[in-house]
Amino acid sequence: MFQTGMLYQQACLKKTNDCKTEVVHMITESKLLDRKILKSGHNYDQNLIWVVLLMTAFSLMMIYSASIAYASHDGGSPWFYLERQAIFVAIGGLGALAISKIPMWLWKKATPYVLGISFILLVAVLFGREVNGAKRWIGIGPFNIQPSEVFKLAAIFYLSSFFTRRADILKDLKKVWYVGIPIGLGLGLLMMEPDFGSTVVVTVIFLGLVYLAGLPARWFAVIITFCVAALGLLILIAPYRMARMTSFLDPFKDPMGKGYQLSHALMAIARGEWFGVGLGASLEKRFYLPEAHTDFIFAVIAEEFGFLGMVALIFCYGWLVWRAFSIGKQARDLDLYFSAFVAKGIGIWLGIQSFFNIGVNIGLLPTKGLTLPLMSYGGSAVIVMLCCMAILLRIDYENRRKMRGYQVE
Repeated sequence: MFQTGMLYQQACLKKTNDCKTEVVHMITESKLLDRKILKSGHNYDQNLIWVVLLMTAFSLMMIYSASIAYASHDGGSPWFYLERQAIFVAIGGLGALAISKIPMWLWKKATPYVLGISFILLVAVLFGREVNGAKRWIGIGPFNIQPSEVFKLAAIFYLSSFFTRRADILKDLKKVWYVGIPIGLGLGLLMMEPDFGSTVVVTVIFLGLVYLAGLPARWFAVIITFCVAALGLLILIAPYRMARMTSFLDPFKDPMGKGYQLSHALMAIARGEWFGVGLGASLEKRFYLPEAHTDFIFAVIAEEFGFLGMVALIFCYGWLVWRAFSIGKQARDLDLYFSAFVAKGIGIWLGIQSFFNIGVNIGLLPTKGLTLPLMSYGGSAVIVMLCCMAILLRIDYENRRKMRGYQVE
């Protein structure tokens, strides 16, 4: 009896020591991570800043290369698209600089206003001008605003704020649908434009953040099934969407019709081979590949820089997504939950939209009107994405401040 009691005490002591060792290991690992970040003394993530700056500079170069034939057609200026994109980047840079000074608690407080403004823009665009059968832009002088880009960021703010305040609602199936009411309203307005690509992106952002918020697996499966069924129905009821779904499987079956864009994108990628034909030497951008400087700029990059250029660019996007999730995880560990959701939401957005655009260019996905983040020509897209990068930098800054012992809300 005495021996049994001794064995029990030894087992309990061993279990306690194991738990203590595990806790000490976790604390030590966390301190090593904090020390690694704080050792440099920087207030912001220098690597993130340089990657964004280099990608933006590379995009200006490629927009000029991809658009020069279109811009100089009929005696136009070859610098036309480059000059406009440079203005957009400058506006985005100034906006990013200002946003990097705004604390995250203020964004959380302003979330209802940001969401409201995005809804107003989504309604206003329905009364705007129609381009290629869609109403996606609001014209302001010589420039256009694309409200869907603003709504993507507003949706991230709304979901992040909601899950920070009302995470308990995910435990009640009868109330969990309330989370998606504003998102569903926004998706409905997007489909009235129509903008199916942005609808898919916002849906994936919603599903990703709901999953990260801790929705039970069986309910998450139900929501995924519902979303997939809804998107499938939207494809079936629109003949042109259905045609896109079938044509991408064999674009060369109708190379002058439904498969025209993809067939020329694939030919551009094939011409690039391993090392590319050289900067400015693309053949497909010379009136063969439509939207060469917007939706299909990745194909031009592949033609001029080859397979290695494709891999390098994909690596940059992968690194940005990984960094966004790392910043979000660090914010969560520091109990900055709103910042954590926002950072991961931006990571989901950046990852899924770049995946869709690259997938379209290489024939993995059907054609959609989605730009390549930080790379394609377009004012709203680059301005909003640069602002998102500034928000990531702000979250990282507040993480570092809290690790140094400062009070962060």
